[in-house]
Amino acid sequence: MKRVAGVLAGCGFLDGAEIQEAVLTQLALEQRGVALDWFAPDRPQHHVVDHVQGRPLAGETRNVLAESARIARGRVRPLASLDLSQFGGLVMPGGYGAAKNLCDFAFAGAGMSVLPELAALVLAARRADLALGFLCIAPVIAAQVLGRAGHRPRVTIGSDTATAAAIRSWGAEHVDCTAVEICVDEANRLVSTPAWNAAASIVEVAEGVQALAGRLVDWL
Repeated sequence: MKRVAGVLAGCGFLDGAEIQEAVLTQLALEQRGVALDWFAPDRPQHHVVDHVQGRPLAGETRNVLAESARIARGRVRPLASLDLSQFGGLVMPGGYGAAKNLCDFAFAGAGMSVLPELAALVLAARRADLALGFLCIAPVIAAQVLGRAGHRPRVTIGSDTATAAAIRSWGAEHVDCTAVEICVDEANRLVSTPAWNAAASIVEVAEGVQALAGRLVDWL
């Protein structure tokens, strides 16, 4: 069976991975006969957000790996153990956790940095010609890592002008897309979709994710 590695950033769209995007991604891949193995950094998340009140909780700490296990039903491994030679692709759902725990784009904008171990994996995946899929805000990670390495990636995060400007500053191209559309970069075998960055409903997210999964599987 073909396999794809997925990277989670915790659990919950305000401080971790976007749950609906993660679940829809796994569903779309498994519907196409592709297994998805989840990985996450074993480190504290940036902060904990009360998803009812929409604000950070003082004094609370949570672990990204432990929180990601909530989505993966316990089947998640430390990012440090990810062996790309066992997979045909790499996929990353969004959620603010991608911009807080996997990189610091939520705070540093164009001056962001990516977790070194994740940046190394993205570069290694590109060099190995693996299929790459990024959702929601996660494409900023592909744009920064691959753009600065001279690969000139082409991605979408929707149509936010400030984020698009940051993407261009790294040597990448941004394409405006709706939630049901995908941006395909054939040269880098990279596909992205805005998901909840642009969606008005989970139906729109699902349509974009299905399209992304279809293109990703074509490259496996």
